[in-house]
Amino acid sequence: MRRTLRQLTVKRTTVLPEPEVQAELRGLRARIPHLTGGLVATTDGLVVAHDTSGLEAESVAALTAAALGVGARLAEATGHGSFRELLTRGERGYTATYAAGAYTVLTLMAGPETNVGRLHLEARRAGARIAALADAELDRG
Repeated sequence: MRRTLRQLTVKRTTVLPEPEVQAELRGLRARIPHLTGGLVATTDGLVVAHDTSGLEAESVAALTAAALGVGARLAEATGHGSFRELLTRGERGYTATYAAGAYTVLTLMAGPETNVGRLHLEARRAGARIAALADAELDRG
């Protein structure tokens, strides 16, 4: 079954399971050395949960939504299918965004010494768990 990312076109009154999502973010920080923060947001840029310090989670979520749109279009235009993940490497570290179901994305920030393979492995697993939580809740709403 092929899943695609969808924007929430109507306001949902359903509250996502924030404590469980927050627990996933804390677990990621414990399992990935040099992880400096993370957030889960809806595909249209609303914060679901975050574990960030020194960053405005709302701004990062909005930028994630914009990058997600470009990444999804690029993957489709090049014939590579649906969006799965996007990695940006800057002078002082990485920002990685992963599809986490049809309605949410996981964005992680990590230092330059991060093992990117480990980052991908742990983030993909966490993304699948977050997807199960978020999609079930939003599909009910």
